[in-house]
Amino acid sequence: RQQIADPGWMKAQPTSLLDRSFLEERARSIQMDRAQFPAPATPPDGGTVYLTAADQGGMMVSYIQSNYQGFGSGIVIPGTGISLQNRGRGFTLEKGHPNCVAGGKRPYHTIIPGFVMKEGAPLMGFGVMGAHMQAQGHVQMMVRIIAGHQNPQCAADAPRWYITEDSLLALEKAFSPSIREELQRRGHILAPETPTSVFGGAQLIYRLQDGYCAASDPRKDGQAVGF
Repeated sequence: RQQIADPGWMKAQPTSLLDRSFLEERARSIQMDRAQFPAPATPPDGGTVYLTAADQGGMMVSYIQSNYQGFGSGIVIPGTGISLQNRGRGFTLEKGHPNCVAGGKRPYHTIIPGFVMKEGAPLMGFGVMGAHMQAQGHVQMMVRIIAGHQNPQCAADAPRWYITEDSLLALEKAFSPSIREELQRRGHILAPETPTSVFGGAQLIYRLQDGYCAASDPRKDGQAVGF
């Protein structure tokens, strides 16, 4: 069923699924002396959605959305199919704690739509999706673009680091062995090999004198479009 859908939307055409070589390949996978129970497919991961937009008049929007856990609160607005988030889980019940739950109060969370102004005008709308990576990713984007004068796509492509919840330092594979060795020499404890998805996904729009520069992170689904 993974391949079968409305013919106008199928990724694999019926002719390829009925091709003799494909059918022979599938037939060879049959074992006559034992039953087979194919493992269920792994559904693709979902997560936070970030977008930024800008118009010809200089107006810019930085927008982020996340239900937090799965279907969020599990409460759906009647007639819409929209489930509400459960970010309230970020509160604590500890009295006197600055993040203690209370009415009219926002909980601790990692939803951060980034925005940079320059001389009273929007300069950059940006975000780095990825839980606790968000704030760390924002710092790295700002350092590379504002301080290092890299263009947004170079900044998005560049290797990233991430301080884990266990205070380990995770590095992307692109960092050289010499950098890793020097960090260890200075006392940093490096995390084991970390999946690329942990390092977040950036989307950015940067205002130029004669237009905009947009960037989309290769680590996640995304696209930079101008029209």
